[in-house]
Amino acid sequence: MHVADVALFLIRVVVGITMIAHGVNHWIGSGKIAGTARWFGGLGLKQPVLQAWLSVLTEVGAGVLLIFGLLTSFAAAAVVSVMLVAGLLAHRPNGFFVFKEGYEYVLVLAVVSVAIGILGPGWLSLDHAADIEITGWAGGGIALLLGIAGTAGLLATFYRPQPKPAANEPAAQ
Repeated sequence: MHVADVALFLIRVVVGITMIAHGVNHWIGSGKIAGTARWFGGLGLKQPVLQAWLSVLTEVGAGVLLIFGLLTSFAAAAVVSVMLVAGLLAHRPNGFFVFKEGYEYVLVLAVVSVAIGILGPGWLSLDHAADIEITGWAGGGIALLLGIAGTAGLLATFYRPQPKPAANEPAAQ
């Protein structure tokens, strides 16, 4: 075991715990699933209750997989996809900084997840124990390209934003 394995373990665990906390908050936080669904609907996603549950399952599932270092590149792809959707729909219009609801936070989590895909899970992982580690360009490609594909599929299937009224038209009631 090398010091890099400990560093990868720490990064996987922190990103994993962060994703689990995010998913649990969508599930049982102050707005619960209904509040998360209203928020997703407001972003232009159809079937917002389904979106809320898919978000919870994806975030919690990816977090657990990252913590254990199991199917790590695929878990990283799930994080990339969730963060890309959030960045595009919720945070991009607000600029970069997180304190202005910008995309800073989701960008960092997505890029760290691609880096995890590239570097692999390290020695302290179930992937290593099972001899199924995917690293290098293959691991990074899975994390990035599958994450982008998941985002594109979700947006193509469910994103239907309401058109904004022209400046001289009253908003719909």
